[in-house]
Amino acid sequence: MTTRLPATTRLAADRLRRDGWRALARTVAAKAATIATDRWNLAEPTLPLREEDIMDSRSSVRTSPEPKMAGSLNVGWICTPPAPGSGGHTTFFRMVEEMEQRGHHCTLFLYDTNDDEVRRHEDTIHSHWPALRAGVRSATQGMEGVDAMVASSWPTAHVAAGRAPAGVHLFYFIQDYEPYFYPRGFLYALAEDSYRLGLTTVALGPMISEVMRNELGQPAQAVIPYGTDTATYRRLSPAPAANRTGVVYYAKKKVDRRGYLLAKLTLERFHSLRPEQEIHVYGDTVTGWPIPVTNHGNLSPADLNVLYNQTIAGLAVSFTNVSLVPGELLSAGCVPVLNEAAFASGLLTDPDAVWAPATPAGLAMALADVVATPGVEARAAAIAGRKRLDWSDSRQAFAQLIESWCAGQPLDVPGSSLRGARP
Repeated sequence: MTTRLPATTRLAADRLRRDGWRALARTVAAKAATIATDRWNLAEPTLPLREEDIMDSRSSVRTSPEPKMAGSLNVGWICTPPAPGSGGHTTFFRMVEEMEQRGHHCTLFLYDTNDDEVRRHEDTIHSHWPALRAGVRSATQGMEGVDAMVASSWPTAHVAAGRAPAGVHLFYFIQDYEPYFYPRGFLYALAEDSYRLGLTTVALGPMISEVMRNELGQPAQAVIPYGTDTATYRRLSPAPAANRTGVVYYAKKKVDRRGYLLAKLTLERFHSLRPEQEIHVYGDTVTGWPIPVTNHGNLSPADLNVLYNQTIAGLAVSFTNVSLVPGELLSAGCVPVLNEAAFASGLLTDPDAVWAPATPAGLAMALADVVATPGVEARAAAIAGRKRLDWSDSRQAFAQLIESWCAGQPLDVPGSSLRGARP
């Protein structure tokens, strides 16, 4: 009789044969620290980059790269290993796809603080982002053979500044002002210093650039427009339901800037005001709420668009840059209700978006007013029918910016705003 090993034991054995003891030990230690933090809150804070990759802007000096005047570029893109459904990776990979479509060769350099082996992430990348043709390498095993590198976050900006080969054009694609992800402290300071490391800073939307101006005294060197996936998110015909009803919310429990606790209290109050309206939650599954909710879990973009087409309004909470959700809701004819926050309202100026005080009472009242307003179907049609910037606009602006700067001609390109001088 053959005894079958438990699934976890088989996975550990496979990992040991493939990657060796050192990689397995690092992963086990990292998971143990996470468990200790979740259960007992005894573990030390986690540093999201290796100690040797911490750079200092005062001593970070690089030689100016040589212009590449003709031919395709070899572009490296540094990011953390992506999880399915990651919005930040999805936006970043859109820029990769555009460069590939323009004939440039792209390579993803994955940065993992615990492991140098990246092969196990290839299936995730190519199954969830099938349009990508880029190869996958480790950011810690050498990044030779590229003309330009694009960092995607503050840890990868440090990695690019320290590990990129000499003579490479360095860019920093900034989707949010990341110091705001932390309380004032060491991680805040490291994230803040990432903007001073000599990379060409490219902000997604003007909000980030204005925050940089206010916090650092220097805006981003380039700004590209913030788009929406208008091909996926749209009003469906025929409609998936006879009449729109209820509200929808994207839950991210462990991302404090997305305001999970505020959203929970808001929806509890909303239920007391409009108990007949169903509350749909996707993303993280929520439990223990004192009100009824319908959990959908993680949804594919197509299924999410169906849900948006069935609902009247969506709660979209963010205390930093706006998420992808409001634009997607609008494209589907669903009214986004957002919390008032510094800078963010200047980015999303759509007349159909509803801004309310960042309190449970303020947001709940706004949601209640939206669902009670007559003419739901006519309003949805009007909202979805508005012309909005698509990600194709953002992609083209970013690609033209990379091409012009690598050619030594940092000129203004359609759809972008360039400021300052070349570093």
